[in-house]
Amino acid sequence: MKIQIAGPGCAKCQACEKNVREACAQLGVEAEIEHLTEPREFAPLGVMMTPAVLIDGRLVGSGHVPTVDKLKQAIGEAG
Repeated sequence: MKIQIAGPGCAKCQACEKNVREACAQLGVEAEIEHLTEPREFAPLGVMMTPAVLIDGRLVGSGHVPTVDKLKQAIGEAG
């Protein structure tokens, strides 16, 4: 599973990445986690607002920091 966090590296983006890592840890899921910080990298993925989370290329949330529970649900559905 590949999880991407798209955002410039602000506090919200960092919180988003922290929540992604925590959700994976709680689920016992090993995922490749990548943080995209350049708009030219994430614009082609359909990201219009940051922070955004993509799981295996599918946008699962953008414009806010998703909770650990919300991320666990999205990871479970993608798995």
